Amino acid sequence: MKPSKTSKQWMREHINDPFVQLAQKEGYRSRAAYKLLEIDAKDHLLKPGMVVVDLGATPGGWSQVAAVKVGRSGKVIALDMLPLDPLPGVDFIQGDFRDDKVLRQLEDLLQEKPVGLVISDMAPNICGVASADQARAMHLAELAMEFALERLKPEGSFLVKVFQGVGFEDFLKLMRGSFAKVVSRKPKASRDRSSEVYLLGTQKL
Repeated sequence: MKPSKTSKQWMREHINDPFVQLAQKEGYRSRAAYKLLEIDAKDHLLKPGMVVVDLGATPGGWSQVAAVKVGRSGKVIALDMLPLDPLPGVDFIQGDFRDDKVLRQLEDLLQEKPVGLVISDMAPNICGVASADQARAMHLAELAMEFALERLKPEGSFLVKVFQGVGFEDFLKLMRGSFAKVVSRKPKASRDRSSEVYLLGTQKL
């Protein structure tokens, strides 16, 4: 199939993206690493010894950053339905994070250690219908928050990608009812034309 004009434009933009080029130069799996680095620099989320769960981790940019920040005394567990090439300091579980089998594997890896931070950079497969894509994105965010609220220790934190549009305000309201503080972040590595923002909830209630 001949590439569409849109896909050609995306590829051209991707190749010329300074964060893509920087990620290749510095050895990060994806440009998304710089989003987490910027948010962490501002909000000091990742601490040595912390246990972090990364939802929808593939290709691993966020897990890479988290593993370095928490160090050998910490733990990073990455989950995704897609495979993930091995990363130093990262335990990976392939599967749906809602499945009992995956959750049992998670419990085995946690060894009863409390989770201090859940991060989610998940986005749905885009179908091109804006209303459907937005609904899918918000559903993923809701599933991630449900997981976080079940797994986080008291006063733990949750960082999630969302897209502004239908359902955003309702989701923000839910987060504000679940965390003592909720802030919005738009890192420089997030493309200007994208409606994505990151919501950070700290101190789980």
